[in-house]
Amino acid sequence: MVRANGAVSLRELARVVQTSEVTVRRDVRALEAEGLLDRRHGGAVLPGGFTRESGFPQKSHLATAEKTAIADLAASFVEEGEAVVVGAGTTTQELARRLARVPGLTVVTNSLLVAQALAHANRVEVVMTGGTLRGSNYALVGSGAEQSLHGLRVTRAFLSGSGLTAERGLSTSNMLSASVDRALVQAAAEVVVLADHTKLGTDTMFQTVPTDVITRLVTDEPPSHDDRAATELQALADQGVHISVAGPGAGASAGAVPGPEQVPQQQRRRDVPPLPGQRRTHGGHHPMPPGGQPQPGGGAPPPSQLRSAGSLGGEPPTARVADLAPRRR
Repeated sequence: MVRANGAVSLRELARVVQTSEVTVRRDVRALEAEGLLDRRHGGAVLPGGFTRESGFPQKSHLATAEKTAIADLAASFVEEGEAVVVGAGTTTQELARRLARVPGLTVVTNSLLVAQALAHANRVEVVMTGGTLRGSNYALVGSGAEQSLHGLRVTRAFLSGSGLTAERGLSTSNMLSASVDRALVQAAAEVVVLADHTKLGTDTMFQTVPTDVITRLVTDEPPSHDDRAATELQALADQGVHISVAGPGAGASAGAVPGPEQVPQQQRRRDVPPLPGQRRTHGGHHPMPPGGQPQPGGGAPPPSQLRSAGSLGGEPPTARVADLAPRRR
């Protein structure tokens, strides 16, 4: 099943072979030891993420509770009247469902699924890119999509991907998707990556967003036994990425769009700010502190960096419960 689909959920495996998920989980662990597949939270994928990308039907069944929690928390950072871009992916689709009730919002996207989630939102304007439809993830890609983004200026970009590491940043398995994501990033003053803990420490073929360009990572709490994800989170914080960790229990508000004051306490587990002065520059990007404004005395950013459609705005005051300082080297 994994060879045919690229990925499979434990629940589906248990249904097909008519056994318990506990048994399936044990067998999947044995298959991973033999190098036949890689385990992911709630499922398994083909080994070697550099060569194969799972389709939307497979991705949609992986880490669903985590994606819900991430989407709930990410939506709390969006304010009325903003203009944002939302990339393709199952997590960004969850985010779009929560953005449907943010009044005065303008959403630019290359994802048919994101557009569909917002299609009946009365006070949300949806702008779609051009391009060629990529059926595996229902996204518009190619030169048409990239050209339609030229000259665009928005406040934030919300992106997902196949993997995230402190060394390379966000990456994906498809070259066309990576190219469009890079164009989306160029249109935004702030880059927010949505990635559940199963993607932390995973590196795939095409880099989309270098670590030093990522403003914020919204993720879920890694399991206590997942040392790789915890280590990667700390490494990302050390490199200047502001990390917001959503806790469990987000499913209760799946149909609503929470404001900052509505995000349940358990979803706002901790906020990890970057170390001041730690952020590197990449490709001429002007270093920004967590609040999104230039440092005092640092001078104005060059004209090429004046890309915001409006004020970034401060982060919601109730979205921060505790600040966990990054480890100083």
